[in-house]
Amino acid sequence: MEVEVKLRLPDEPNYTRLNSLLHSFHCKTLHQQNLFFDSHAATLSSQWAVLRMRFFDNDSRCVLSLKAKPVLINGVSRVEEDEEEIDPLIGRECVADPSKLSSIESRILKRCKDEFGVLGEMGFVCLGGFENVREVYEWRGLKLEVDETKYSFGVSYEVECETPDPEEAKRHLEEFLKENGIDYKYSEMSKFAVFRSGKLP
Repeated sequence: MEVEVKLRLPDEPNYTRLNSLLHSFHCKTLHQQNLFFDSHAATLSSQWAVLRMRFFDNDSRCVLSLKAKPVLINGVSRVEEDEEEIDPLIGRECVADPSKLSSIESRILKRCKDEFGVLGEMGFVCLGGFENVREVYEWRGLKLEVDETKYSFGVSYEVECETPDPEEAKRHLEEFLKENGIDYKYSEMSKFAVFRSGKLP
């Protein structure tokens, strides 16, 4: 189970200000391309599951993930998540020809078949996706991820913090944002849900 605090920033000025305030805590910048897959019959989506392929930093890494049973309440996200690394070259081949997903050796793709009923003859399709620039900070014992997400229909900004104690982390983070005059709201949709809706929240 992945548990995260998710807070949405309304615009670029608030995003820029937050990154400036956190500058001394910066660890790394990640450039991510996120692509999503389902069967032609939307077998995964109909069961509240998401199959994502994420490429990092010019295809230096590729991570396949399966997320299921998402719940997002009051800025706290809980979702079942399973991840595994795959060869980026194989990942790109699957993007070019999603039918190849059915034939690669993968624990996650086996789960898509066994648990969710995505059978080879159904075929996979690529739903498209979005790019993300993630600034990662180690701040007061928390790992903060400040995201600039670039959809085809606009750009959004969000702060995420994965933590076993989301209420405590949220309290610290909200206090910091308020003290520094940074506007925010609780996120109400996952990035995938925003992507599928075709409009910014």
